[in-house]
Amino acid sequence: VVDQHSILNSKNGVPVAENFRLEQSTIADTVQAGQVRVKTLYLSVDPYMRCRMNEDTGSDYLQPWQLSEVADGGGIGVVEESKHQSLSKGDFVTSFTWPWQTEAILDGDSLQKLVPQLVNGCLSYFLGAAGITGLTALLGIREKGHVSAGANQTMVVSGAAGACGSLAGQIGRLEGCSRVVGIAGTDEKCSILVQEMGFDAAINYKKGDVAKQLRELCPGGVDVYFDNVGGDISDTVISQMNQNSHIILCGQISQYNKDVPYPPPLPADIEKIRKERNITRERFLVLNYMDKQEASVLQLCQWIQEGKLKIRETVVEGLANIGAAFQSMMNGGNIGKQIVSISK
Repeated sequence: VVDQHSILNSKNGVPVAENFRLEQSTIADTVQAGQVRVKTLYLSVDPYMRCRMNEDTGSDYLQPWQLSEVADGGGIGVVEESKHQSLSKGDFVTSFTWPWQTEAILDGDSLQKLVPQLVNGCLSYFLGAAGITGLTALLGIREKGHVSAGANQTMVVSGAAGACGSLAGQIGRLEGCSRVVGIAGTDEKCSILVQEMGFDAAINYKKGDVAKQLRELCPGGVDVYFDNVGGDISDTVISQMNQNSHIILCGQISQYNKDVPYPPPLPADIEKIRKERNITRERFLVLNYMDKQEASVLQLCQWIQEGKLKIRETVVEGLANIGAAFQSMMNGGNIGKQIVSISK
């Protein structure tokens, strides 16, 4: 079987499409006991992958990608041949460590079987809203946000038009926040957040005075901050947070191209505010809560079926375009989840 795969070509600086190159090879025809041969359908492209281009990813659970080796990440495929007792031909399966190639032979134990009906047949949702992205938003809010219905809490989400942020705002509302304000980088993104995704308001951080707009839109201060970006925007939000409020430290995309510890330390004046107001800011790793994965995925799927979660995907066709998709996402060029569709 001839297979195409995407190889890490270079790994320095700000991501560009040329960091990846396409190669062809032949994969073995023989499937050993416990293995399955799969055809790749969808691959996920995510901001955290930028850390995997560093020599040190900054975390013990993420392995760096190696030069001239096949990259990997979240993926979905269909089983074409199986020698694994619980998987059959035609099953849809997923894994966090799916190789970026069109066909592969994988260990059946490393795969999870998917039920397309749970997401109204939209399989790619299992990489986003009903996958690790949705889990990050839901469990982040439940474990670190301390949201309680009826408490009249205001939530602010940075990176709000991204895959995780666009879900986090909606989930904050579903969990009981009375006011949700997003921060994004274009007027188009801001209007989608408000008109499509039910945010109360959205701020374009590239226009006008963010601190002033925040004061106007969150007159009672900020109780929960879902932080996807770090940097100056986060400093501005934190300075308007209330006593005993909570930061959900999801990502620090403004810092990924810099060599700083994770989570990056706050500037001294902002750290002083954080301490004086007893604002929690703890590292959040969704993989530490995998005992809650099954129930949480079912909750996300239920909201999807009920139409309570609005989902946006930017789908790019073809493995040859995965580098360009990665570059576009790191430049904030798309709304919602970035997916690469491999073969229909």
